[in-house]
Amino acid sequence: MTLKPASLRGRGASRNPANRFETISYVPTPEYAEPGADPAGPRTTFLKDDTRSIVTVNESPDVGFGASINPYRPDSLARLDWAATNSARLVKWLPSIQLIDPADERLRPFYQRLVELHLPLLVHTGAEHSFTWSNEELGDPDRLRLPLSVGVTVIAAHAAWPGRHNGERDVDRLARLMTQYPNLYADISSLTQVNKLGALREVLQRPEFRHRLVYGTDFPQINMPIVSPWFFPLDLRFSQMWRISRIKNPWDRDVALKQALGVPAEVFTRAEKLLP
Repeated sequence: MTLKPASLRGRGASRNPANRFETISYVPTPEYAEPGADPAGPRTTFLKDDTRSIVTVNESPDVGFGASINPYRPDSLARLDWAATNSARLVKWLPSIQLIDPADERLRPFYQRLVELHLPLLVHTGAEHSFTWSNEELGDPDRLRLPLSVGVTVIAAHAAWPGRHNGERDVDRLARLMTQYPNLYADISSLTQVNKLGALREVLQRPEFRHRLVYGTDFPQINMPIVSPWFFPLDLRFSQMWRISRIKNPWDRDVALKQALGVPAEVFTRAEKLLP
């Protein structure tokens, strides 16, 4: 007995259409196309979003969510308003992967709306090694001058570690901006990873970062072998490394490690003053 391909069902199906269980499904959406735009479209990818509610996995009222809104969307301002209305605490970008240029003058209206909504902008700065490809030029801290000049509260993720632009370390470029813009901060997420040893010590000691550091985890990285108290034998006693390594909860372990490495108490609470 011979079956036509179209009549096959189950695991023998002749086709596998995209469905809601697919990671990403691409559907052309003409309503998002700008008049006169190149048919090939921008290099960034727009995904149609029909979200009607926010689903979180926590029930704590002091843990909000960060909205990642592509500012090149024609409806980006409406999306930003919607996120703010639904309790977003900040907007998060990873420019080198999302191909967002923070220095693009076309984004000025987006920045102005962030200021009006009192929403901080958390931006990845420095080199990005977690993906197979990235545009490293967009991770240059100096590209943050535009949102800073508009008045946006900007938090530079990872304090621009690691990375180099124009012959300078990105952390040095970020430090220079700290002296020029009081609305610039940096988070300390990922600075205890094995590939960034010495980074946390440096930002804690540099005067430019004093009173500008914000606690961050870079979860789930803190629960991987690249983060361990045993990487700091010159900074911690054996008993400290042993005690911290025995902490089961990764969040508690991360806090304990950073406290032991000298992170001031104010760093852990600064977000309360920055987030709406």
